[in-house]
Amino acid sequence: MQPPVSPPRAARAGGGAQEALALGEEILAPPPRRELISTGRGVARSRELHTLYISPLKALAVDIARNLEAPIAEMGLPIKVETRTGDTPVSRRQRQRRYPPDILLTTPEQLALLLSSDDAPFLFASLRRIVLDELHALVTSKRGDLLSLGLARLWQLAPDARAIGLSATVAEPDELARFLVPQPRGSSQGLRTGADIVFGGGAAPPIVEMLDTRERLPWAGHTARHALGEIYELIKVNKTTLVFVNTRSQAEMLFQDLWRINDDGLAIALHHGSLDVAQRRKVEDAMAAGKLRGVVCTSSLDLGVDWGDVDLVINIGAPKGASRLMQRIGRANHRIDEASRAVLVPANRFEVLECRVAIDAIAENAQDTPPLRTGALDVLAQHVLGRACGEPFLSDELYDEVRTAVPYARLSRSDFDDVVEFVATGGYALKTYERFARIRQDKQGRWRVANPRVRQSYRLNVGTIVEDAMLKVRLVRSRGGQGQNKGSTGAIARGGRMLGEIEEYFIEGLVVGDTFVFGGEVVRYEALVEDQVYVSRADDKDAKVPSYMGGKFPLSTYLAERVRKLLDDRRAWGALPEQVRDWLMLQRDVSLVPGTRELLVETFPRASKHYFVCYPFEGRLAHQTLGMLLTRRLERARARPLGFVANEYALAVWAIGDLSSMIRHGMLDLDALFDPDMLGDDLEAWLAESALMKRTFRACALISGLIARRFTDEEKTRRQVLFSTDLIYDVLRKHQSDHVLLRAARADAATGLLDLRRLGDMLSRIRGRITHRELDHVSPLAVPVMLEIGREQVYGEAADELLAEAADELVKEAMS
Repeated sequence: MQPPVSPPRAARAGGGAQEALALGEEILAPPPRRELISTGRGVARSRELHTLYISPLKALAVDIARNLEAPIAEMGLPIKVETRTGDTPVSRRQRQRRYPPDILLTTPEQLALLLSSDDAPFLFASLRRIVLDELHALVTSKRGDLLSLGLARLWQLAPDARAIGLSATVAEPDELARFLVPQPRGSSQGLRTGADIVFGGGAAPPIVEMLDTRERLPWAGHTARHALGEIYELIKVNKTTLVFVNTRSQAEMLFQDLWRINDDGLAIALHHGSLDVAQRRKVEDAMAAGKLRGVVCTSSLDLGVDWGDVDLVINIGAPKGASRLMQRIGRANHRIDEASRAVLVPANRFEVLECRVAIDAIAENAQDTPPLRTGALDVLAQHVLGRACGEPFLSDELYDEVRTAVPYARLSRSDFDDVVEFVATGGYALKTYERFARIRQDKQGRWRVANPRVRQSYRLNVGTIVEDAMLKVRLVRSRGGQGQNKGSTGAIARGGRMLGEIEEYFIEGLVVGDTFVFGGEVVRYEALVEDQVYVSRADDKDAKVPSYMGGKFPLSTYLAERVRKLLDDRRAWGALPEQVRDWLMLQRDVSLVPGTRELLVETFPRASKHYFVCYPFEGRLAHQTLGMLLTRRLERARARPLGFVANEYALAVWAIGDLSSMIRHGMLDLDALFDPDMLGDDLEAWLAESALMKRTFRACALISGLIARRFTDEEKTRRQVLFSTDLIYDVLRKHQSDHVLLRAARADAATGLLDLRRLGDMLSRIRGRITHRELDHVSPLAVPVMLEIGREQVYGEAADELLAEAADELVKEAMS
C-alpha cells in the first residue's frame, strides 16, 4: 500500500499493540538533545518523555503498563514506564511533570491537564510517539473531541511526533486514519489527509453461541434470571469467565444472585467503574494472577485488557452493537492464534432476535462503529480556556491549530470567534457579570487567564464526562444494631473502609435504615454527612439496588436493520429457538410480522383504554422522541392520549379515544400522523416545553466551564448546579437565543438524547408503507412493550415475580 502524501508526522493506524510499543531502541538512543528553555517555574528534568500512550479506560492503561514493565525488567532496560489517570496520587502527578518517564500511559483528560500547564512546551518537545489504543472508542464522543484538540496542540509542540492508532473494530478505516494526522487548511473545501493503514490478519475466527435455555424464556425483562443456573454451570466448567452486563445495577444484582447459588465456593468477583480504585485493582490483579473463576463486569472491562487465561465470555442481554460485542468477545483467549469463545444469554424474546443477527454479523466480520463526529462547541470552549491557562495565545494562531483536528476541520471562523467571546465574557447576555469573564487580552493581543482562580477551577473540572453528583460510600458499624431495620439517632463513628461512590440522586430517595446492594454486598444506610454516605453490613434479601445512570447503550442502526430483515425472512426463523419461532408464528396468525421497510401499527382495546402499538425497531432514544411527538399530534386529533412507553423495538401509546374507530372512519390518517414534518414545528414546540433541553444545557455548561462543579475543597451540590444552570438557560433563551451553549445543547439533543437523524431516516423509510391491523386484544409482538407500562421500581426477585404475573395475563390474552 503506497503511503499518502502527508506531513512527516503521518503514522500508521492498525497493527498490534506489541509492535506499536516496541520502542526500546529509540528510547535508548534518542536524538541529540535540543537546547530548550522551560516556561515553568524552576523545572529541571533528568530525562525526556518519548512515548505517550492514551487509552479510554484506566484499567487498560494499568494493564498495558503491567505488560510492559515485566519484559523491561527481564531485559534490564533503563526504561521507565508510568501511568497517569484520575486515580494517580497528586504527588506523583507533580513529579511526572518535573521528571517525566520514558513512556507515559494516560487518558484524554490527563493529557488536557498536562497541556494546560505553562511548561507543556518543554515537557512535550521531546515526544516522538503517540499511541492511541482502542481508537474507535475514543473518537465517537466528546472525549474524542477533547483528545483531537490535544493532538492538534501536540503536533505544534512536537512536530516530529508520529501518532499510531490501534483498533480491532473499525467500520470505516479511512475515516479513522484522518484522526491521526493534522488536517490541511483546505479541509473545509474537501481536502483530506490520513495516516497509512496496516491491516493485521491471521486471527482465528471467534466461536460465538447463543444459550438455548431449558427454562421458559421471558417475554420481557432484562435480568436473565431465568438462566441463572445455566450461567453458573458455564462458570463452573470453565477456568476463567468474564460475565458482561450493560449497566452497573445489573452487575450488582447478578453478582448477588450468583453468590446466592455458589455452593461450590467459586472465586467470583465484581468490577465496575463506581467501585473504589483499590477494589478494582485488587480484582484486576487477581485476574492477571489467574485466581478468579469469574468476574461480573460492565463496559469498565470492555476494551483491550490482556488476560490470556480468560477462556469464556458470557454476554447477558442483547449486545446492542456488533462491534461492541466483538470487543467483549475478544477478552477471551486474548491471543491471535486461539479462537475467542463467547455465549450470549438473551434476557427476553426480542433479545433473541438481536443476539441472532449479532452472531451472524460477527461471522461476516461486519462492523457498526459510528462515523466520525463534528466537534462540539462546549468542548472547544473548554480547550480554549485550557490553552489560556498555559501559554497565552493569539486567536488567529489558535484557529489555525484547532482546524488541524478532524472534528473541527470545518469549523467556521464565526463559530470560533463566538466561542472565544463566550470564554472571555460569557456572551452578550452575560457579559455584565464579572465571574463569567475567564480570559482577557494583553497589550500584544494574546489571550490569557483573567486570574489564578480561573486556572485552578479549570484543572479541577477538566473533562467531558458529566454524571450525577457522586457521594463516597464508607462501611462502618451499625449504630442501630444487627437485625434492626431502622437506624437509631445515636452518634456514628466517622471514617470506615471506602467502598466506592454512588449517585447523589439515589441516596436522596433513601431513609435511614433502608438497604441496598453496593460493592457486591447488602448494606444498610446509616447517615449522610457532607459528601460521605455511611453504611453498615446488613442481611436483607429485599435490598434496593443502585440504579446507576451510566452504562446504557442504544441499539445500533446496523443491528436494528438486520433484525427487521430477520423478521421478514421466514426461512431464517429456522435458526431461532423453538420458543421464539412459536411466538413469531403466533404473531403471524393473530396480526402480521412486519417487513423490512414496513411499519406495523396495531390498535386494540384493553381495560377501558385504547392502545396504539407500532414497531419501528430503531432503539429506545428514537422511540421516546417519536412517542413525545405522536402524543402531541394525537392530542390535536382529539384522541385524548394518556401516555406512552418505549423499548428498543416498539412504542405503545394509550388513550381514552377509540383509536381503532378513528383510523377506520378516516378521523386519524396514519400517513399524516407519521409525516416527517413532525421534526419541524412539533419538535420545536415540545423542546420549548420540556425539561430535556435544560438537562442537555446543564451538561454543556459544565463541560464548557461556565459553571464549575468543583472548586478548591468544595463541590457544588446537585441542587446548586441545577439552580445555576436553569437560571442561566432561562436568561439566554430570553435574551440571546443564538448563544454558543444553546447551539451546543441543540446539537447534543439532536444527535444524542433525541436521535433525530435516525428518527428522520425511519420516517422517510416508512412513507407509504404503514400497515394497520385492528385487533380485539393485544398481539404476541405487543406483549413485551405492554409489560413496560406502569412498571413499579421494584428490584430483585419481587420484580421478576410481578413481571411474570403480568406476562402470564397478557400472554393468555394474546393467545386467546
